[in-house]
Amino acid sequence: MPRQYPIDKVRDFGIIAHIDAGKTTVSERILFYTGVAHKIGEVHEGDTVMDWMEQERERGITITSAATTCFWTPTESAGDKAHEHRFNLIDTPGHIDFTVEVKRSLRVLDGAVVVFDGVAGVEPQSETNWHYADEYKTPRICFINKLDRTGASFDFSFKSILERLTPHAIALQIPIGLEDKFEGVVDLLKMKAYRFDGEHGEKIVEGEVPENLKADATKRRHELIEKIVEKDDALMASYLEGKEPAIADLKRVLRKATIANDLVPVFCGSALKNKGVQLVLDAVVDYLPSPADMPPIKGTEPSTHAEEERHPKDDEPLAALAFKVAADPFVGSLTYFRVYSGTLNRGSYILNSTKNNQERIGRIVRMHANHREEVEEIYAGDLGAIVGLKNTTTGDTLTDPEHPILLETITFPEPVISVRIEPKTKADQEKMGIALHRLAEEDPTFRVAGDPDTGETIISGMGELHLEIIVDRMKREFSVEANVGRPQVAYKETIKGKAEAEGKYIRQSGGRGQYGHVWLKVEPMERGTGFEFVDAIKGGSIPQEFIPAAEKGIREALGRGILAGYPLIDLKVTLFDGSFHEVDSSEFAFKVAGSMALQEACTQAKLVLLEPIMKVQTIAPPDFLGDVTGDLSSKRGRIKAMGERGTVRVIDADVPLAEMFGYSTALRSMTQGRGSFTMEFSHYEEVPGNVAAAIIEGRKK
Repeated sequence: MPRQYPIDKVRDFGIIAHIDAGKTTVSERILFYTGVAHKIGEVHEGDTVMDWMEQERERGITITSAATTCFWTPTESAGDKAHEHRFNLIDTPGHIDFTVEVKRSLRVLDGAVVVFDGVAGVEPQSETNWHYADEYKTPRICFINKLDRTGASFDFSFKSILERLTPHAIALQIPIGLEDKFEGVVDLLKMKAYRFDGEHGEKIVEGEVPENLKADATKRRHELIEKIVEKDDALMASYLEGKEPAIADLKRVLRKATIANDLVPVFCGSALKNKGVQLVLDAVVDYLPSPADMPPIKGTEPSTHAEEERHPKDDEPLAALAFKVAADPFVGSLTYFRVYSGTLNRGSYILNSTKNNQERIGRIVRMHANHREEVEEIYAGDLGAIVGLKNTTTGDTLTDPEHPILLETITFPEPVISVRIEPKTKADQEKMGIALHRLAEEDPTFRVAGDPDTGETIISGMGELHLEIIVDRMKREFSVEANVGRPQVAYKETIKGKAEAEGKYIRQSGGRGQYGHVWLKVEPMERGTGFEFVDAIKGGSIPQEFIPAAEKGIREALGRGILAGYPLIDLKVTLFDGSFHEVDSSEFAFKVAGSMALQEACTQAKLVLLEPIMKVQTIAPPDFLGDVTGDLSSKRGRIKAMGERGTVRVIDADVPLAEMFGYSTALRSMTQGRGSFTMEFSHYEEVPGNVAAAIIEGRKK
């Protein structure tokens, strides 16, 4: 089949936002206006297309990112098939526990629509998602939603974007009325007013700018044009001569500046009231990049490690990235991927260059939330899913076996919370192992481990809700009943000083003995850098074949911890000396010696405990401000900022995760049910001495 849509008519974009800003509501409107859905699904009624999991519909939140394909012809060209564009759209979750979904989606998307609540403006998760988009240099447009709500303010929300996210945001629209008087929007480039009629706002009515907004709109348009012409010397020159630039020229320059992340266009509306969504779709076509607008993807040749590039063209060698693995009850494993170059055909062989094994492509599908459409091939710049790949996990590169390339993988945050889990019956035991393994394959921020002392299974994730959903999915999808323990904090250990130590393992029994002897140096590294092993053996004091064994012993000892059994992080270990025995030395002996030396060195290097610190934002009425701040301080919290948002007060604080269990109940009772909070992982920090002593004591019991 030839390509149906030229690459410049394709847009791969995601919808990202803080929880409850209205992402899924925006996505449902997009599906309706693009003709994919014939009925608008509502989050509060539990019948959305994009939130298709039972847990999502019950809780009214998004848990997994749903991918879909739809088609849009810009309003100006309505009815002209030649102007139709293909949208590959991903609706991502807003809750911090599912942040992995946002991160992996942004890695493979070319653009993002960032949705904001018109009452709250920029919220904590909006900032986190914005930073992820910065990390991947993803071009963005903003949509200030919910302008029909009581307390909505376009100016407040726009100002919060300028102050907290980027000074390069520019308003392309202003609202006509606010709250219950919100009627439509004024397009500042065209200086026209748009209202949305019909049962679902599908009829767009263009009109003149209302008299009471003319002065404000003219002033803002002047500022907007100045910001755009600054990005193009020729336009700037003619503008300074007093010539008004043509709208087509302004759009062209704005598109270029948006793709380069120099400007961020801001739109407004109310998705729930069906106002403004179609104009955002026009903006996706006008300002967000097609795969052809993006720079070529860089990678390395696996055997030579030389840097290589792949251009977004169908005739180049295949380079694709698997960004998500999902267990599907009907077809087994589904691997979502993005093709950066080349074409992926059904029945062909591909190389997984991350794992260095070949797989055959059986079925390729395009996703529409949880419905599938079978296709023969997927072209450069498109997203799809492969059914039944055996060994591919999130972040793997899929490539042409003749021209392999390794793309940069996706890094995920470490889990911060753990619970013990045990099957209820013997029959559940076997099924639980399979279920946990499948769920861990799907979600890189979910980990499963066994406690060597008690033999219990410990599961770790990004938050209480994250683990609750995992246990719920185990029950529904795999029919496993389990008992779950109390949540526990994922503490870590590290060292503050430097030390050297020797590890000697000598066993003499009848026949051949065991001999391993190493000298190690340990030193602390910057927070968040992990672990580094350095082989500094000179003159063959330890033969080359025993060094990997010593490193393995060191890595195993890191995982077990020394102070209280928590994993050791952020340290550098240098193997600099040792000795061996011609006959008795073995890999096993060096593994044990490495482990012994690490324990000895770390004990001398001042071990400390680290705990996860959470970024907490609490919203409460002013009458309860004193109680709330006092309570946060009593939880070892550090208050960073206090502000106002309409009639409520907003408190930003850093609080240890250990102190935050059960906070939602406490906050509700403290504020007569009117307070709310959001929390996300910020960083690891040293535990105060008295608290650390209690934790260590508790672990030894």
